[in-house]
Amino acid sequence: MTPIKIFYNVLGTFFVGVGVAGIFLPLLPTTPFLLLASACYVRGSKRLHDWLMNHRHLGPYIRNIKERRGMPMRAKVITLGFLWVSIGFSIYSIGRWTATVALICTATCTTTYLLRMKTLPKEALTNPDQQKELAAAPQPE
Repeated sequence: MTPIKIFYNVLGTFFVGVGVAGIFLPLLPTTPFLLLASACYVRGSKRLHDWLMNHRHLGPYIRNIKERRGMPMRAKVITLGFLWVSIGFSIYSIGRWTATVALICTATCTTTYLLRMKTLPKEALTNPDQQKELAAAPQPE
């Protein structure tokens, strides 16, 4: 294995760790780090990339985002709930108007992005046939 592949694998593993931490720390984003991990693993190790893409919890989430299929309603609700609770707590804790404006702008942009993202039907998460149909359907640009 070449040094650059080792570097990509180490970096990908770091990004997976940060992405998983983002699940539990609302101000730390999960999606960008998991996508970065996927990109690193593509360049570093097919085995690690396959592991990430087929992971029981992270795999479907990453595939749905990468393939522009969307996000389940439950995930949207939980994400937005955690986002706004943590933003509210941060605003209350910091108390500076400049930080308040920055936090509200960030949360508003994130909320807009998530709400505009296609919502996956609940059956699509459990029905393999419907997953194939969604994957084959043309996606808007």
